[in-house]
Amino acid sequence: MKTSISILTLFFLLLSCGESQNDSLDSLISSGDLEQIRSRKLSLSEEVKSLNEQVSKLDSVIAILDADTRFPLVNTYEVNPQNFEHYLDLQGNVATKQNVLIYPEMAGSLERVYVKEGDRVVKGQLLGKINDGGLANQLEQLRAQAALAETTYQRQKRLWEQNIGSEIQYLQAKTSYEAIANNVQQVEQQLGKSSIRAPFSGIIDDVIKDQGTVVSPGPGSEIFRIVNLSNMYINVDVPETYVGSVAEGTKAQVYFPVLGDSVQTSIRQAGNFINPNNRSFSVEIPVPNTKGRIKPNLTARVMINDYSNADALLVPQSVISENAEGEQYVFIVDNPDEEMKGTAKKRVVTTGKTQGRYVEILSGLQQGNLIIQEGARSVKDNQDVQIIK
Repeated sequence: MKTSISILTLFFLLLSCGESQNDSLDSLISSGDLEQIRSRKLSLSEEVKSLNEQVSKLDSVIAILDADTRFPLVNTYEVNPQNFEHYLDLQGNVATKQNVLIYPEMAGSLERVYVKEGDRVVKGQLLGKINDGGLANQLEQLRAQAALAETTYQRQKRLWEQNIGSEIQYLQAKTSYEAIANNVQQVEQQLGKSSIRAPFSGIIDDVIKDQGTVVSPGPGSEIFRIVNLSNMYINVDVPETYVGSVAEGTKAQVYFPVLGDSVQTSIRQAGNFINPNNRSFSVEIPVPNTKGRIKPNLTARVMINDYSNADALLVPQSVISENAEGEQYVFIVDNPDEEMKGTAKKRVVTTGKTQGRYVEILSGLQQGNLIIQEGARSVKDNQDVQIIK
């Protein structure tokens, strides 16, 4: 009972003290005495400062004595050697060396067309026929003359070998036969030009002239377009900076955005000339076209593997910070205990190439270091932290 009376008495005393202070403060404000008001303000400010210092000291002592103090929570990433491949990202267009227009080799009427657009043809296949203008008949006459000249020559040769007849007769027969044989070959070659044949295996992409059209050698008289889609390639210009890391045999990935497809390949040829206009050199990358979907002039994204390291130390780019001096650094957790509590330590690092979300660390870290990943922006050097999984 006495205890209750004492508590109530203390409560009313504090209440009356607070009321009296408020009354005193109100009276001071009502007085309008500027000097007194400033003096009171200064006094109260010093009291507040003193109280804040005392609270800070108490917090420090509580943090030391209280075993249940909560440390900042962080998530870590263990650094271990792993394979790292850096790719140079370039743009290119698909081309083929077997994409040609076929022109006539002689003048005349296009007598027959044996193929249509989309047909697959093999090398040497007959595609069209031009009217020969009587060359076939002329050839038959020459062949008959050549046969007679050959018979005369062979008989005269046998007689000459038996010392019968004159040498002049033998030489005349020989010369006559050889001349007619040469004429036969020339007419055969000329007649062969009336037949239009495929220069390589491929697909007839376009039949440009219709049957019956009069054609002649020269520009504007193309008859067919033939394309071979099995031997495709991409030419890309590589900056001269990579001349030491991009060469014949370098791995490459080719992605076709329109098709949503990609192929694995390697550089077939690297140029030996630096273009002074754009300071680059050309590389040729073959593109297998097993599905037949890749077409000439198709846009492609080319990824060339210019750097590889089988034992690289990689960290996410998001954990790397930079100080005022331009140094890059990360925080690691040093010596975590069984309860996964440890101390945050700042480590200045040297970075290398970047690929995707990760960057290669060249120096400043060791295998097994625990990099603070989540919470790295809120910790300080030598601060105790709690690791969460």
